[in-house]
Amino acid sequence: MIPIALTIAGTDPTAGAGIQADLKTFSALGVYGATVITALVAQNTQGVRSIHDVPPTFIDEQIAAVFEDLDVAAVKIGMLSVPAVISTVATALDRYGVEKLVVDPVMVAASGDRLLAPEAIEALRNELIPKALLITPNLPEAAALLDQPEAEDERAMLRQAQELLALGCRAVLVKGGHQQGTESVDVLVDASGSSRFIARRVATRNTHGTGCTLSSAITAELARGASLEEAVQRGKLFITAAIAASDQLDIGKGSGPVHHFHALWKDAGGRG
Repeated sequence: MIPIALTIAGTDPTAGAGIQADLKTFSALGVYGATVITALVAQNTQGVRSIHDVPPTFIDEQIAAVFEDLDVAAVKIGMLSVPAVISTVATALDRYGVEKLVVDPVMVAASGDRLLAPEAIEALRNELIPKALLITPNLPEAAALLDQPEAEDERAMLRQAQELLALGCRAVLVKGGHQQGTESVDVLVDASGSSRFIARRVATRNTHGTGCTLSSAITAELARGASLEEAVQRGKLFITAAIAASDQLDIGKGSGPVHHFHALWKDAGGRG
């Protein structure tokens, strides 16, 4: 039976980020993707135009529809923009006993547009993060969750990851993509210690949806039965290759999407 992963997140009409990026990633990695939409986001590669939040009661109905019919192996949480939505999702996760939960604390789009209301940060910290197997903040998100300055080096990343772990999640992956240098280093911390995941930094403007794609790749690997460290390693390899192949697509006028199907398409025209 094919493993099933669920993404609970917002949309992207240009399909480079959000729900659409998650589904592409699940499919590319051999996992069946189910979705719960939390917000309709009018965005493209150049920025966010507007956000329409889905009513919490309807989000709860979507979650029930999925769990009452499908055998979900892992769940990824993306954009939850307001406290009421966070509370609704957290309650539903308890109801269905979700254990393999990856929380990507989406706060700001690659364009710089804010996707999370400031008052929702406390709800994210208190209600959702303690339920997570893994949270995957980038440097600005880690800083916002801790109300601290952004980490400037790997030592500060490790310290912030350890502080985030104290919020109650079982593991933290702080992503170093916003730093400079020839290597992109992510730091994973759990109760047993820490690990480093290193990849060559790719010079490209096409970074739209990178956070969504990495977290959904990790979720897909967890659904397939990988250990957490294996899932993070494979997810890192997947996103690095997807970024490296992104220039083949030439999509949009701004920060374009990564190439989710880099291993499946022989060229950008999609001919297998």
